[in-house]
Amino acid sequence: MERDDIATLRSLGFKNTELRELGLWEPVTGDPFELAEIYLRRSRKKDTLTSMRQQVREMCGHARSENKRIRHVWFEQRSASKASVRREEFEKATGSVIAGLSKTLYVFKTSRLSRRGMGQVGLLLDEFESRKARICVTAERIDSSKSRMILAILSEQAREQAADISQFAKMSITAHKEEGKWTGGVTPFGLYVPKGTGKLAHHPKEYPTARRIAVYLLNRKTPGWIADRLNSEGISTRHGRKWATSGIISLAHSVTWAGLVANRERMRDEHGNELDKYHRGGSPLLNKNGHPISLGQGVISFSEHIKIAQILADRSRTGTSFGDRSRGKRETIAILTGILRCGYCNGPMENGGINYRCKARQQEGASSCKGIATSKIRADNEVSFLWERHILSLSPESDVIHAIARNWLNYKDPAKEKRKQEVTAALDSAASRELKLQKEFFLGGGMDETRYEAFRRDLAEQIAGMKAELKELAKSADLTALMYPETLAHLWKNAGPTGQRALLRAAIRKIVVSPPKGPGDRTPISERMHIDWIDKDVDEGPLDKALAHVETTRTRRAPTAP
Repeated sequence: MERDDIATLRSLGFKNTELRELGLWEPVTGDPFELAEIYLRRSRKKDTLTSMRQQVREMCGHARSENKRIRHVWFEQRSASKASVRREEFEKATGSVIAGLSKTLYVFKTSRLSRRGMGQVGLLLDEFESRKARICVTAERIDSSKSRMILAILSEQAREQAADISQFAKMSITAHKEEGKWTGGVTPFGLYVPKGTGKLAHHPKEYPTARRIAVYLLNRKTPGWIADRLNSEGISTRHGRKWATSGIISLAHSVTWAGLVANRERMRDEHGNELDKYHRGGSPLLNKNGHPISLGQGVISFSEHIKIAQILADRSRTGTSFGDRSRGKRETIAILTGILRCGYCNGPMENGGINYRCKARQQEGASSCKGIATSKIRADNEVSFLWERHILSLSPESDVIHAIARNWLNYKDPAKEKRKQEVTAALDSAASRELKLQKEFFLGGGMDETRYEAFRRDLAEQIAGMKAELKELAKSADLTALMYPETLAHLWKNAGPTGQRALLRAAIRKIVVSPPKGPGDRTPISERMHIDWIDKDVDEGPLDKALAHVETTRTRRAPTAP
């Protein structure tokens, strides 16, 4: 029997003989107080696997000295400083400890744990302490059960280092842009950066196709026509995929495709903090003389870029989906988007106005898929009936009923998740201020004890209040009122398209629409729909039979839905 993490360990380059020596060969079970998790992270590919293996060796050695056995090694390549980046393996590692599978989490250095400061680390330590668990930092010899304050100081230091790294990186990118050098990332199709030059040049293999796309655009060919033409000739993208309309449009709007430095505006949250996302498009970055800064060679010239942009703009229609970016976010009007699948290619079908249409057929052309189109009203009405019949066939104890109820409450209360993010950010800030206050009093010597106590008391009250609110926000809502199939069936009628999509996604994985037998096929759409229900072991009979089943399983009257 192999360990669950054996694939991860082999990907790190460990040989079977060394895994046996480190005690990482066989699955480990036993008393949670004798078991431990290892969390390993690298933020850049420059951190070699040799370095990663050495970190594992040292953490295993430390665990052996404490008579601990490693239950699982969790590894990922993620940033620890960016709040927008979710670290799935970190969540699994800490979740294993919180769930009681082990009582120790080993990390190599504090910066490998988190660079977001004591706000995040403090909450984690509170959670661990309540379960008699701990974090052990190997390189710095820190045990959170004995040296929490030291871990707090080092986590704040790691946060300050992250801010410095970000500032220096931003300065470097700005300098490179002003000098007309490539700042990194994926180059537009048809271009590449020869080693040591920092300038864009024509890609020997891609440029002919890229220039061909440009000529088609200048000749007023639509992006959909171009994608279909390339796909029909067997010409693929850089990554071997089929061309899509969206990819052609992205190239057309790309300033760097014209060999110029792009000036793109960074997105911000509601508090004005910069996010790791940028607004689409952008304009050329100008030098001191007001001229665009060149990055080297481009597939098109600047004048051609302007002409293509104008051609695409001429096709846009205000208030429609045809290139109009002024409308903001559209409301959902198609409940089966993301669920419906084409019977030919098994790919997604999208809203096409009065029909659901195969996305591959629309984006990549007829050479990609013959495509299926079906009436949106007919499909929505049929799925509404089938969904209600299926739900009324479930018992109140069904896992699907619970999933639907949770999805509904999350849909009805989106402000809760937003508030959790706001409180977490405020807690990060308060924890940082508390640590700075302690450093000023104990190390700086410029504050009297009375003033320190007053500030400390105020901050402690703020932090306690925010922790209490976060704990309350983390509680699961009471689902009792939604634990009845009939209640959910009534909800459907008043949920609206967005709400109905939330309800559908909790009960259905996908719906495949089989192709028609021929032109004018009158086969009922219900017979062409193959629904993949999450709860398949349900005897679906007529609607009256389903209602009778509910009556026999109900032990009390269903309460009114919230």
